[in-house]
Amino acid sequence: IKRPLLANAFNPDSGVKNGNLIMVTSSLSGEGKSFCSLNLAMSIAMEMDHRVLLVDADVARPSIPATLGFSPEEPGLLDMLRDSQLSISDVMMKTNIKKLTLIPAGRRHTHATELLASQSMHSILVELAQRYHDRVVIFDSPPLLLTSEARVLASQMGQIVLVVEAERTTQQTVKEALQQIEACDVVNLIYNKAKAHGSTGYYGYY
Repeated sequence: IKRPLLANAFNPDSGVKNGNLIMVTSSLSGEGKSFCSLNLAMSIAMEMDHRVLLVDADVARPSIPATLGFSPEEPGLLDMLRDSQLSISDVMMKTNIKKLTLIPAGRRHTHATELLASQSMHSILVELAQRYHDRVVIFDSPPLLLTSEARVLASQMGQIVLVVEAERTTQQTVKEALQQIEACDVVNLIYNKAKAHGSTGYYGYY
């Protein structure tokens, strides 16, 4: 899964603008986007040449900080958008994975959508794409069809990964979600929670 994402992010011939900004989302809740975000970030951090910044942008239902053992009350993305005195480095948190850092969602705010659509957010994304150009920045975003925050973020991403739950998410739902992210040229799909089917032969155990 990570190979084409890394190629788009760091291959100068890929033609993908801000390819190191990768948003992981889903159509609906419960499809496994946060699971995929975290595992993708950990897998890329294991690479020899890449550092990863994982941003919990699911501001309504943040889950990644708790999974990594951090308090949900830690200052993060929303706090940085509300307080111009806070910089990216002020809200970055080291994890126990050597090359993986985290920016939590931050304290909840009633105008989260407006904050994510603000000029301040645009400036932060430009800084992440340019100042941290050697780093993969993964955004765990809200579901596309349940909130407007994800659509706002999608318009500013270099790449998008859409997680689709096997045997639950309908084709029509996926089509509706894809329509929300047409502004991004590079969209990849992950088929998640697929049941393994037994097979014979040498590769059966895969």
